[in-house]
This record gives sequence, C-alpha cells and structure tokens, in this order.
Amino acid sequence: MRRSRLKRKASSVRATPLQPQVGGRFAPLTAEKLIDITNSAFAILEQIGVGGAPPDIRSLALENGAGERSNGRITFSRALVEDMIERACKRVELPGFLRERGIEVGGGRVHIGTGGAAVQVLEAATEIFRDSTLEDLYSLMRVVDACDNIHYSLRPVVARDMTDPFVLDINTAFAGLKATSKPIGTSFFEPANVAPVVGMLDAALGETSFAAQPFCFASVCHVVPPLTLAEEACGVMQECVRLGMPLQICSAAQAGATSPAALAGALAQGLAESLAGLVLVNMMKPGFPCILAFLAFVSDLRTGAMTGGSGEAAVANAAAAQLLLNLGLPSTVSAGMTDAKTADAQSGYEKGYTIALSAQAGADMINLSVGMLGSIMVASKEALVIDNDMCGAIMRTVRGVELLDGSIDLDMIEQVVTGEGHFLGTAQTLDLMTKEYLYPSLGDRQSVSDWLEAGALTVWDKAIARVSEIEALPAPTHLPGDIEAALRERLPIHLSERL
Repeated sequence: MRRSRLKRKASSVRATPLQPQVGGRFAPLTAEKLIDITNSAFAILEQIGVGGAPPDIRSLALENGAGERSNGRITFSRALVEDMIERACKRVELPGFLRERGIEVGGGRVHIGTGGAAVQVLEAATEIFRDSTLEDLYSLMRVVDACDNIHYSLRPVVARDMTDPFVLDINTAFAGLKATSKPIGTSFFEPANVAPVVGMLDAALGETSFAAQPFCFASVCHVVPPLTLAEEACGVMQECVRLGMPLQICSAAQAGATSPAALAGALAQGLAESLAGLVLVNMMKPGFPCILAFLAFVSDLRTGAMTGGSGEAAVANAAAAQLLLNLGLPSTVSAGMTDAKTADAQSGYEKGYTIALSAQAGADMINLSVGMLGSIMVASKEALVIDNDMCGAIMRTVRGVELLDGSIDLDMIEQVVTGEGHFLGTAQTLDLMTKEYLYPSLGDRQSVSDWLEAGALTVWDKAIARVSEIEALPAPTHLPGDIEAALRERLPIHLSERL
C-alpha cells in the first residue's frame, strides 16, 4: 500500500526550482593556507609583475601608482592592490533581458551557468561529433532558457560557420539575445566589435537603455598565463568599461603547464593574475562591475593535456572560490568539465563532485558546469538537461538542513509512534513536500519492476525526449518582432528567421 501511495504522489509533484543559495561551508584551505596563498599572490604582483602590457595599459598603470621593472614588467605593490580591492564592486547585478530573471553576483551566492568555447557538438540522433554552428549556439541557449536550475548562459560553443570576426561577434551576441531572457555572456574577437554589439543590445531593449539594464556581460581573458597580459583582450576590457558592459575577466592557467604543478603555487599565480585584471579595471573606472573568473585548470601530467574532471581540478576550483570569497570579491570558477565523451557514468561522477565542491565553497558563478563533454571541446543539448537535474540536487545540498519553527515536533512524533507508525500523511510531510524537497525531472526513482514496465528508459533516453519537448514549444518571444526585424536590416545577422 505504501508503494502505491508513493507512486501516486510522485506523479503529481513537480520538481521545484531552487533560488540561488549561499555557499561557503566547504573550505578546502585552512586559515593558514588561505593566508599563505593570498600573501604569495600579493608577492607575485609586487616582485614579478605582469608582462606584455600594451602602451596605453602601461601608461594607465604607471600613472596610478604601479611600478616597472628593468625588463618592462609592470608591478603592483600590496598597498596598491589592497586599495583597488577596496574600491572594487563587491556585488554585480546581472539583470536578464526580462529584468526579474537576473542574478546578483557576490557574497557566495551560487549560480550555475554555461560557458566555454566548444568547437563541436554531439548529435544525439546520430551519435556523431561535428563542428558547432550558429544554429547550435542558439539551440543550446534556448534549452538553457527552459532549465530552472541554470541561471545564466555564457556562449557555450563557437559558431564555426561564422568566419569573419565581426560577423562572429555580432551573431554570437544576437543568438544569446534571441534564445533566452536570462542573463547572457558573450566574447569579442577584437575591441572594435564591442561598440556595435552594445549598440545592438541597447536597441533590443527599446525604451530601456543597456546602461540601465546590462543583461549581457563580456567574458574577457585579459591574461595569457603565465603572467602576461593579452593585448587584444585588454583593449576589449577598456571598451567594455567605456560602454558599460559588465566584465567577467578570466585567468585560466593550467597547473603543470602554464602554472606550477603544485596546486598551491598554481592558485597563487592564478589569484595574482585575477587581481592584476581587477587592478587595471578599477584604474579605468573605480567600482566598475567586474567578476573575477579564476579558472583553475589542471594538467594530466602524463600527457600535458587539460583534465577538467579530475579530483585536482575539483579541489583547485573550490579553493579558488574560497580565496576570492575571503577577499570579498565576486567570483567565477570552472567545474563540470568532464573528460568523458558521452553522458556516461564517468561524465556523471566527474561533473557531480567538481560542481558540488565549487558550489559548497561559495563560488558565485560556476562556468562550464552544464552541457559540456570531452574536456570542454564538445557541447550537447541532452547533456545540458541532464546536468540541469544534477545541479538542482547540488543546489539543494548548498541550501543545507534548515531548522524552522515546527521542524522538530515532539507531539507529532508521539502521535505517530502511538498511532499509524509512519509520517507519510502528517500535516508536516504534506506541507514540506514542495518546500523542502526537490524532485528530479529526468532521474528515475521507480522500483526496478516499474522501470522495466515503463520501457526501461535511461536518463539519456529521457534527455532526448526532454530536448524534443523544449524545441517543440513556441520559441521565446521576449525580443519584439519589430525590433528584431530592424536589427536584421542594419546588421549582418545570419541566424535563420525560422528559429
């Protein structure tokens, strides 16, 4: 009888999306290690500095108190860096195109999102890996729009059918704009492309200005590890500051290759590279909305290749989140970067522990965490919806155990143990079914016999069906048709109008 009762309940209860939760309970670094690594990062900036500064960035830095070594490397004293940390924006508001779908980044509020620049997609129907296209980019971000546990979408794939840099940048931003009303992120090939994209986003909002509702952030890799500034990216950064596009500035050193193999050393270098970017942004404009993407990549030392699904990557990114949370700075880390090529058991366990550790450590944004396969070289819509389920459960663990009024009710326990002998029908159980418990959309909780009777569907089978359901729904309509038509008339938009 109990099994049938539970089966009826399961069919009538929907998965409840969780709002962003505050992490930070997991601390992979002891207080002593936290201080040592942070001090080492300050020492790297003061003693070693950054190379490759373009002339205008060099002038900006020197005019604002930086030093210069005889070899041309720009150095930043600890006092200067601490002053810039004090000036920095501590909470970054990222509204959606529909403002209410926005997020607040900072303080350990955990958000799940896409990211990366995969160059292939896995076709579910054919199981073929092929080059990613503009339509794939749109389709992936449209799936994100329908996933309750994914809070933002930074472009997950490169539209490889767009060969001109300007056309690529315009269409990358447009695909995100059209696909979802959640906050989006884009990237730029060169500084000159920032203004046209911002102009497009501004026009898309109609009467509201992009400056008032900056629903798109720029992901900018300002540094080429180890400790070398990227000229084009620095120019992009300057343009974004000038035009009011929020920044997510990235350091993605790979331990054992472009940063020391010792994780502590890699973390010190990565923190230094992140802080160098923060210093420059706040020299350009104090308090400008800037999120530090401290992506602690790791090498498989047997081959030198990047491994995103390793235990080392999991703990390194959790530590990166802890380091930035300790400084009070908005953070992004990388997780979910499985090395598996399909959504198999390896994919599940690698994504599970890497994302869970970063979330529990209080990463404000977790890039690359959903939909990625093959060490972030491949994206999959079906993996995306599976990961949405997984991230809901992970966010539930971040929420933790709550002690609310009535949580511990001795009278209720007395009534149950002297009465029916179970808690299934109590008022508390019924009240908390959708408040304290989360239910998977794709994960299966049936008995083995019921699962067999229902067709023995795997989570991959269900994911294929779920993606088909999403794509059969009417396309998002937040971008008004007349505005879209005007944008298509004046810009080289290549995304098909039928989508």
